[in-house]
Amino acid sequence: MSLRALWIISHEKGENVSVRFSRRFPTVEYRAKCLAGSSYVAVPEDSVVLQLLLIELGLGDSDKPYVGQRDDCLHHQRTPALELHVEMPVRGVLWPVLAISQGPLILACLPLLEAPTEPRPPLASLLSVSQGLTMLVGLQTFLYGSGSKPDSEGIASRLAMMPSVLLQVCPLGTPLDIPQLGAPATSAVPTPVGSQKQPAWKTGLHRGRAVVNVAVTEMVRSMQYGNQSRQDLWDVYGTVTCKCEVEGVLPNVTVTLTLPANGSPLQDILVHPCVTSLDSSILTASSVDICDGSAFSGPYKFPFSPPLEPFRLCSYTSQVPVPPILGSYQLKKEENQLRVAVTLKLHESVKNGFEYCEAHVPFFNRSQMGSVDVKVSSGQLEVSKEKNLLVWVIGQKFPKSREVSMGGSISFTGQIPGPTQPLCTELTAYVKLYFKVPDLTLSGCCVDQHSVQVYSSAKPRIVTSRELQSKDYFIWNSTGTAPVSSGHMML
Repeated sequence: MSLRALWIISHEKGENVSVRFSRRFPTVEYRAKCLAGSSYVAVPEDSVVLQLLLIELGLGDSDKPYVGQRDDCLHHQRTPALELHVEMPVRGVLWPVLAISQGPLILACLPLLEAPTEPRPPLASLLSVSQGLTMLVGLQTFLYGSGSKPDSEGIASRLAMMPSVLLQVCPLGTPLDIPQLGAPATSAVPTPVGSQKQPAWKTGLHRGRAVVNVAVTEMVRSMQYGNQSRQDLWDVYGTVTCKCEVEGVLPNVTVTLTLPANGSPLQDILVHPCVTSLDSSILTASSVDICDGSAFSGPYKFPFSPPLEPFRLCSYTSQVPVPPILGSYQLKKEENQLRVAVTLKLHESVKNGFEYCEAHVPFFNRSQMGSVDVKVSSGQLEVSKEKNLLVWVIGQKFPKSREVSMGGSISFTGQIPGPTQPLCTELTAYVKLYFKVPDLTLSGCCVDQHSVQVYSSAKPRIVTSRELQSKDYFIWNSTGTAPVSSGHMML
């Protein structure tokens, strides 16, 4: 659900009626234009909206008690979803404009409808109507505060806070939450999202025991050439994601990342805006600079007020001494066939337990694959002749020697061209690895359950996990050419 526009109007008796605050969301308006096509009606200026709204609400000219487009018996008005009959720049109808009026303020919004408006759907079937009304009610309660009567000074103070409030609860026109009920007028900034209640339109409200889930995922990328004249490259990119499932008010949380005693400091750390405070030394280590050993090496503490949805708490890079799997690939041409030899060795520091591990050996820019006489020392080999691809399923464990190999010959027949890859011509070829290792990170970075502090009476269950995944993990043919970069790889 998104909003095209939002208005707050003052209509106190004895004072000039005016638009006190308005906000339009161009990205949502662009979507509305694309969805509506030729039937699109643009949102007019605030002064026009104000006049049309007052007419529809019967608060306009007192000398005109009857307005045909509003009071005619053929007109089926469905309050609070109003029709605004726009004349300029293009004649049309804006619907549904949601409006609520109580005390000195009128709050109105125009939600985005992603369903066809003709024939006019019933209001009960439009989720955006109920969501928009809930948003307006929440804003109304926020503006009026917790007092028994509206306080003009308090309302003025809260109206001044509306730009920053909307940045928190309705970024880019999409409501994520509503302001905290009865927020004090003296607050300089809106209350963090983490201390707010679950909005009424939020689906999947958590019921049951509270849970805080913290997951560390590291992705390793590698370019291995098997040639002393070319330097092998690899790097590690890590993310820490969190999900807080707590009924009602979300707690304040502190997550601590730790490294082993001999671990390399984390670098290039980026944190989510919900992090409330952070030691500046955590952010200074950069992979661009030469590491002198004096960089901050932990523990890394991240206090935050969590948003309602799962989010990425932080990301980082790390320098590790070796890649997890060292490989060698040799591809040679012999008459009308290719000789293939692949060796993979799991490093001794890496846990020998995979969720999956596969090696894909593609053959680009060749005719269709014919006979395949290739053997593997462990796992099983799957041949896809249509794709000119060998898939070596190594499985969930390497043998005790931590080394596996594949070798044999492949012939190609016919004139049907196989898949193309402009970088892979002649003997320029590669093996690409796909693997995932649970309960492991190359940097050693982890989150201990006991180090997660949750400041809440709910006493949630703490769940932590970590895993290592491959990303662009290539082993190039050592007997052919290969693309080489002298710079540091960036994930």
